[in-house]
Amino acid sequence: MSSRTIAYWATTLTIVTELASGSVWNLVPIDWIEIQLHHLGFPHFFAYLMGAWQVAAAIVIIAPGLPLLKEWAYAGSFLLWSGAVVSHLAVGDGLQSWGVPLVFATLAVASWLLRPADRRLPQTYRRGTTGQVDTTATPRAWALTLGVLAVLYIGSIVTLPAVDDVMRQNAVDLGWIDE
Repeated sequence: MSSRTIAYWATTLTIVTELASGSVWNLVPIDWIEIQLHHLGFPHFFAYLMGAWQVAAAIVIIAPGLPLLKEWAYAGSFLLWSGAVVSHLAVGDGLQSWGVPLVFATLAVASWLLRPADRRLPQTYRRGTTGQVDTTATPRAWALTLGVLAVLYIGSIVTLPAVDDVMRQNAVDLGWIDE
């Protein structure tokens, strides 16, 4: 396996894990999300909107094929995380609040740049690539995709109570709420 392939899968699995976890956090939603939305001035329903789109993006980015949908999912993910950076900066938050979404926005761009030919639109193939690329997805590829997503979502749901407590304490530490 080439270093490019390893870098692609490392960045991709990281952002898909964040999208899956974030969708669970938004769709449940945990206290941290409610507190953060209030702090940033967003309405409550925004969590559900973000959560639904995060589910779709997680599925499309990790799924085999679907190059046009992948372009949209990557763009939406970048907008999600870069929008979080701008939102935190707009209310005067420091690096501890906007640093993490900046890292995820950067990883989304890296994953998009590193994606292999079978996950690209033909007009976005890298220079020097010739011929047709087989973009048909095998049942095995779909089974692996669904398995990875199941593990990510089950892990997110199982760890939700612990995450909720930690993130609530983080909101207290940031001064967004009182204990």
